[in-house]
Amino acid sequence: MRSEERATFAAELTHWRNVRGLSKAGLARRLNIDPSYVSHLEAGREHGSLQLARRVEAALDAGGALWRAWQRTDASPQAPELSEPPSGSGLLVLEDEAALHYDEGRFHLSMRRLLRNNGTDPVTRYLVRIAVDRYPSEPERSNALYRRNPLTWEELQLTAHCGDEPMAWTVKHDRDAFKEVWLQFQNPKSRFPLYPGQEAEIAYSYSVGAEKWGPWFQRAVRLPTRRLAVELAFPRDLEPSVWGTETSMSADVAPLRTRPRRTERGEQSVFSWTTLDPPLHARFRLEWRLKNAVDEKENDPVSTLSASQAMANAGIIQDGDPILARPARPFDLPGEADEAKQVVSALMDAVARVRQLHTFGKGMGIAAPQLGIDRSAAVVIPPDAGADPIVLLNAAVAEFAAEEDEQYEGCLSYFDVRGLVPRPLSIVVEHSALDGSMHLSRFTHGLSRLIHHEVDHLAGVLYRERMRAGMEPIPVEEYRGTGQRWTYG
Repeated sequence: MRSEERATFAAELTHWRNVRGLSKAGLARRLNIDPSYVSHLEAGREHGSLQLARRVEAALDAGGALWRAWQRTDASPQAPELSEPPSGSGLLVLEDEAALHYDEGRFHLSMRRLLRNNGTDPVTRYLVRIAVDRYPSEPERSNALYRRNPLTWEELQLTAHCGDEPMAWTVKHDRDAFKEVWLQFQNPKSRFPLYPGQEAEIAYSYSVGAEKWGPWFQRAVRLPTRRLAVELAFPRDLEPSVWGTETSMSADVAPLRTRPRRTERGEQSVFSWTTLDPPLHARFRLEWRLKNAVDEKENDPVSTLSASQAMANAGIIQDGDPILARPARPFDLPGEADEAKQVVSALMDAVARVRQLHTFGKGMGIAAPQLGIDRSAAVVIPPDAGADPIVLLNAAVAEFAAEEDEQYEGCLSYFDVRGLVPRPLSIVVEHSALDGSMHLSRFTHGLSRLIHHEVDHLAGVLYRERMRAGMEPIPVEEYRGTGQRWTYG
């Protein structure tokens, strides 16, 4: 790579970091990398990976400028080119922007797409899908709701434009909770097909009541897309929290690679998220919780999900994934101290998401394998208010007390049940510090149980394996100890 080409990306990076008012250390914190590496990037001594380039573009929200600069300077065969796609490939979506806002019991969606016809024939219509699911983890309940009260065209009030021209539309499918329409590049007064090589901007909007919508919004990549962006806006007094997941043809559900960014706009909290060159058939789902929003007809929170589905949507790996059944890979400390810090940071982010979904009166913990990270790290939050998190690196139990008791436990990776688990009343845990030194720490009673549960995760052991023979977990609905501490004599 020529030095002047590499400097193109370096200059763009410096420019956009300054535009966003970030120091090198501030950008490094957003990317979970060392500040010195940012210096190397801006000096042109390092180029960075494809994955890092995507994260930098999203973190600085550069409208694709950083991504294009990185692609121009990259010589790797894995980097997608920005050259014109081949003729005959059909429609290309240059920009896909969705803006969803919640206001007085209704969700209002506005979509904008910049299209290019890369095919050989004029394009005369564009397919739009509208799907709702009030209870995504309870299909029978959702089906019953929409049979009683189907989604109607009258309430949707769908409108569409191509530039300044209104677009006519015709129905393709009309079901209780699913609609498809063809937006026509014409209206009663004019026809304006999209000819080969031409670009056009289309926009459409509709609204749905919260009693039908459900606490999620999904974008599916059905056409080659350069830039995909989503903005969600909620009244601040509803105390919204937002997280997201993605799936593809080659991977199961995983947390979004970059978290939605939150800003305050007047009386609204706005969450924005962007990705560049998403793979075909990928699906990106944003989920939310509105603490104070209630469906008055059913006296039911707007964000109704099963416990396990809520955890999965918050990025917690669920039971059955092989990573939960094998020992986690230890850190080589202090050589991998920076990587250990990044993993601990990811764990603390997950703790914040999960605590928005459930009250943990007994305290809580989470291990790196539960985030799909094969490293020996866990974090435990004691039940006492204000207590510091306990960070466990390369942890193993060195000593067990002979005395045991049995208490019910839950696990974020199968949170729909609770299991009666015998555990020692006291344990001594050997664990590493970032400088590589080894420590022994003793924990008793409830904290012993929490720590033992997480150390088990690092060894690939789930609490079911600790239960007595013949015992099975019970549904969480039958458990009566939620929000309460374990009791000891």
